[in-house]
Amino acid sequence: MLGYLVLLGFLLSGVVLMDALLPGAQRLTRLWLGLCAGLMLMMWLPTLFAFFLRFDRAAQLLGLGAAALLAGACAFLNRSKLRRRGWTDMPAWLPIALIVPLALLGAYLQYTHTLRAVDGALHVGQSTYGDLCLHLGIATSLRGAAYPPHYSLLPGTLLGYPFLADGLVTTMLLFGSALAPAFIVTGTLMMVLVYTGFVIFCWDLTRSRAATVVATALMFVNGGLGFVYALDGVMRDASAFREIFTGFYLTPTNQPALNLRWVNVICDMMMPQRTLLGGWMALLPALWLLMSAAREGDAKRFMLLGAWAGALPMIHTHSFLALGLLSAGALAHCALKAPKSARQGGGSPLAGEGRGATLLRFALYAGVTLALALPQLLTWAVPQTVKGGSLQFRFNWVNNRDDGRLIDGYCWFWIKNVGLIWLMMVPAALQGRRARRDGPERPRLIPMFALGALMIYIVAELIQFQPNEYDNNKLFYVAYMAMMPAIGAYLVALWNRLKGLPGRALLATVFLAAATLSGALSIGREVVSDYQLFSADEVSAAAFIEENTPQDSVILTGNQHNNAVAALTGRNIVCGTGSYLYYHGLDYGAQQDDERTMFEYPEDSAALFEQYGVRYVYVSGHERGKFAVDEAWFADHCDLLFAEGNVCLYAMRG
Repeated sequence: MLGYLVLLGFLLSGVVLMDALLPGAQRLTRLWLGLCAGLMLMMWLPTLFAFFLRFDRAAQLLGLGAAALLAGACAFLNRSKLRRRGWTDMPAWLPIALIVPLALLGAYLQYTHTLRAVDGALHVGQSTYGDLCLHLGIATSLRGAAYPPHYSLLPGTLLGYPFLADGLVTTMLLFGSALAPAFIVTGTLMMVLVYTGFVIFCWDLTRSRAATVVATALMFVNGGLGFVYALDGVMRDASAFREIFTGFYLTPTNQPALNLRWVNVICDMMMPQRTLLGGWMALLPALWLLMSAAREGDAKRFMLLGAWAGALPMIHTHSFLALGLLSAGALAHCALKAPKSARQGGGSPLAGEGRGATLLRFALYAGVTLALALPQLLTWAVPQTVKGGSLQFRFNWVNNRDDGRLIDGYCWFWIKNVGLIWLMMVPAALQGRRARRDGPERPRLIPMFALGALMIYIVAELIQFQPNEYDNNKLFYVAYMAMMPAIGAYLVALWNRLKGLPGRALLATVFLAAATLSGALSIGREVVSDYQLFSADEVSAAAFIEENTPQDSVILTGNQHNNAVAALTGRNIVCGTGSYLYYHGLDYGAQQDDERTMFEYPEDSAALFEQYGVRYVYVSGHERGKFAVDEAWFADHCDLLFAEGNVCLYAMRG
C-alpha cells in the first residue's frame, strides 16, 4: 500500500507543478502534463539522492519531499497567475471515445502480459516473452544499489541502458508493493498518458475532430500491407488464418522472413519495450510544449521545454535524439518564417517577433537541454555506444543486406511496411503549408513538425546507432507520430474534395480498412497470446532466494533470457543472456566461458568462484540443458538449501 501512496504523492506534486507553470493551458492538458511530470519526478529525484546515499527508502522519501517542495514553491510564486479555464475545447465525446477503449486494451494487455499467475507458474504474452525479463531484472536489482548502478547480468559493468522507467517499479518495491502489480499499474498509467497526449497533440495541431480520430486510429492500429501476404496464405491453406492467432510471430506486421518489420506500436513497442513507453510518455509533452512555445513565441515555455527535454536521455535515449532532430527542423521552419527584423517588445531581445528573437529562444532551449543532458550522455549513453562499436553507416534501415544490396525495392519496402500512408507523407506536409491560419498572426505548425519528421527520417535511414539495426525504428516511429496529425488533416481534406463522388464512403472505408487491418490482426493475436515464462518450481526458488539471501549476492546460473534468479530476485549473476548484452554493445565472452567452466569443472574452478564472488549455485532444467553440470561435486562440496521439482540451490562452503 505504501508504494502506491508514494506514487500518488509524486503524481500530485506533478499536477500542482504544471498547474502553477502553465496557468493558461486547459485543465485536461494541465492534468495530463502534471501526471507525466509526476512520473518524471519519481524517476529522477530519488535517482539524484541515490548518488549520495543508495537507491533505498531514504532516497525515495527525500525525492518525494523535494518534489512536494518544488511544486509548493512554484504554486506559491505563481499564485496570482492561476486561472480557471474549462477542461478542454474538444467535444466531450472525442477524448472519451478515443482514449477509453485504448486504455482498457492497454490495461488488459498489461495484466495478461506481466507475470500472470497460473497454477503457481507465471505467464506472459507473445510480445513480453522476450523483453520483460530485462526490465524485471533492472527493477529488482536497483533496490539498495549504489549509484551509478551496474548490470546485475554482468557485474562490474556500468548500466548504460536507460533504466529510469524501471526505477519507478523499484521505488514501489522498496515500500512493499508486489512486483507484478507495480509493473502493471505504472505500465497502464504510462500507456494511458501516451494515448491522452497524442489525442491532445493532434487536436491542438489540427483543431479537427475527424483528423484527430483518423490520426489516432492510424497511429495505434498501425500496420502496412502485411495482411495481403496473410490472406494469400489463407487462400492456399485455410489453416494459415488460425496461425496468425496461434503461431509465434506470424502476424502481418512482424515477419522478418517476409521483410515485414513495421510492427504495431501497441503490441511490439509500447507493451514489451518499457523504456520506449516511458520515453513516449515524456516525449509527447515535449512535442506539445514545442508546438505551444513556437506558436506563442514564449521564452518561458522554451525554458520549460529545455528542462523537460534535458530529463529524457536516461528515460529513453532514442526519444531524446528524435526530439533533438525534430527541434532542429522546428528551428529551421520558425527561422525561415520569421521576419528578418521586427520591433522588440518589452525591452527584451527574447520578446520580439524577428528572426533574431526566434534564434535566441531556440538557443535558450538548447542551452538548458544540453546543461541537463550532457552529464547523462557522457556518463552512460556515449561510452556504451562508442565502446560497443554500434555507430555505423547503414542505408535503408533493415532493408539492406550485409553486402549492400536492398532486399526489396526502396519504395516497395516502405509501402508494404507502412502502407499507402507512406505515399501521402509529402502531400500531407505540403497541404499543411496551404492550410488556413490558426489565428490572425500565427500559421499552422504542421509544416514545422513535417520538417522535423523529415530530419529524423534522413538520419535514421543513414546511421545505425545500435548493434541491432532494427532498433532504428524507435526513431522512425517518432517521425511517424509527428506526421500523423498532418496525415489525418490531409485525409479529411481529400474527403471534403470528393464530396458528391459516388462511392466516396466505400472508398474511405476500404482505405481505412487497408490501413488498419494488419494492426488489428496483430492486436487480436496479442490479446489471445499466452506463454509460460517461469515454472512453479522456478517461482518457488525465486521466493526462497528473495527471503534467504543477501541482495548483493552473486549466484551462478545459466544465461537463459528467462532467468528466474536475475528477473525475479535482482541478484547478481555471473553472465546474463547475449540476447540482451550483445545488443547493448557489451563484451561478455570471458564471463560466458568462465560460467561454463564453473558448472562443468567446479573442482578446478576455486579461483573463478573467488574471482566472481560466487556464493550460491542455481541448477534447473535450463542449466542442465545448457551445460554438463557436475551435480555430484556440488552435492558433495556445497550445502543444499532448496530443492523442489527440478530446481536446486546450493550454498558454497567457506
